[in-house]
Amino acid sequence: MELFGVVIPLWAVFIGIILIAVVAWKLIKFAIKVLIVLVIFFVILIGLDVIGVFEGINNFLSSFM
Repeated sequence: MELFGVVIPLWAVFIGIILIAVVAWKLIKFAIKVLIVLVIFFVILIGLDVIGVFEGINNFLSSFM
């Protein structure tokens, strides 16, 4: 295979493709973990809102003013 006038061996191309695939997979796994953490965080926030924690804090703080 020739790229920009330089001959690149086929085994080097395969190794490059494998390395790119591994890095992409690790990036996708990281993004999925971050997404799961964010979903859990927002579910907890929604649960706290449903049971009225934030309204209670608001009422508590407004009683001082």
